[in-house]
This record gives sequence, C-alpha cells and structure tokens, in this order.
Amino acid sequence: MVNLDRELVDRVRKLKLEFREVPQPELLIRIPNRNPGVDYWVECVTREFTSLCPLNMGQPDYATICIRYKPGDWCVELKSLKFFLVSFRTVAVFHEEVPATILKALSELLEPEELEVIGLFTTRGGIKTTVRATYYKKGV
Repeated sequence: MVNLDRELVDRVRKLKLEFREVPQPELLIRIPNRNPGVDYWVECVTREFTSLCPLNMGQPDYATICIRYKPGDWCVELKSLKFFLVSFRTVAVFHEEVPATILKALSELLEPEELEVIGLFTTRGGIKTTVRATYYKKGV
C-alpha cells in the first residue's frame, strides 16, 4: 500500500474545473517520483482533446494528444492532467499553439529530464495536422 500525503489527496479530491477562455495550468498537480534512480518514460494519451477554432469559434477542433516524459523528481497527477487538458474545450487556439502550451505548463511544473507533446489533429479543410513540441533539461 502506498503511503499518500493527506494534503495531496485533498488537493486532488477538491479539483474543480470552470470553463474559461484560457487554458488552466493551475489545475496541474505534481507528485513525487518514487523511483528517481530508475531511467524510465511516462506516456499519457487522450483521444478526447477538443478546443475551438479561433477563426470559426462555433467549430470544435479534435485531437489525440500524446505526452511523453522522462521524470526528474516529479510526475504529473493524472486527474489534474485530465482537468488541464479538458480546460482547452472553450479556448480558441490554433493547432500549432496547443502542444507548445501544454509543454510549457508541464515543463515548468515537473522540470523533467525530457518531455514531448504531440498533437494529432483531425482533418480540417482536407489537411491533417500533427504538431510536436519538445523540451530537454539544460545540461542533459
């Protein structure tokens, strides 16, 4: 059985998403990496990502988002990651901005060894878009 910090558990249980016109990185919660001496990758994938087209805000954009990172001292708590990604639902944003925005929020929170965010956006206007953003810890 894992011994969990009560404060952390309470923060996760109290997470609440309010839809706004901007993403909400403040929803993200980090948890300690319990295997800091092990070289491993974490991969999180959702096929349910949506945001709004900034040129036609009545139209949603859909994507599969893949987040891969090599943790340092921290990992992302998954419920908080889900809430953060869902916070894009009412945000008018170009495809090219989405992975970079997610990357920036996660790299600042986690300070990972490496991080990659890939957005696989569904076809719009006959063009399928894939956007990849990467982060490498300085000095690594």
